[in-house]
Amino acid sequence: MTREELANEIREVIYECAPELDGMELNEDTVINTDAAIDSMGFTLVICRLEAKYDVRIPNRQWQKLQTFGDVVTAIETRIQ
Repeated sequence: MTREELANEIREVIYECAPELDGMELNEDTVINTDAAIDSMGFTLVICRLEAKYDVRIPNRQWQKLQTFGDVVTAIETRIQ
């Protein structure tokens, strides 16, 4: 799976968890909590869904370091390789 394919799948998960964002362009530099307006509960839901979808575990201490959409893609990408 290419990074772009993975990013598209992750976008779908985000749109499912936050339907109000559907149609908003999420690119590598989109800041999750400010640009996309996903609050901490929404972000937790997104991460939990991604962990389940890809059967990976992102340590809680790393969650705080995930600022942008690109950071989230990288976190998943490094765990599924």
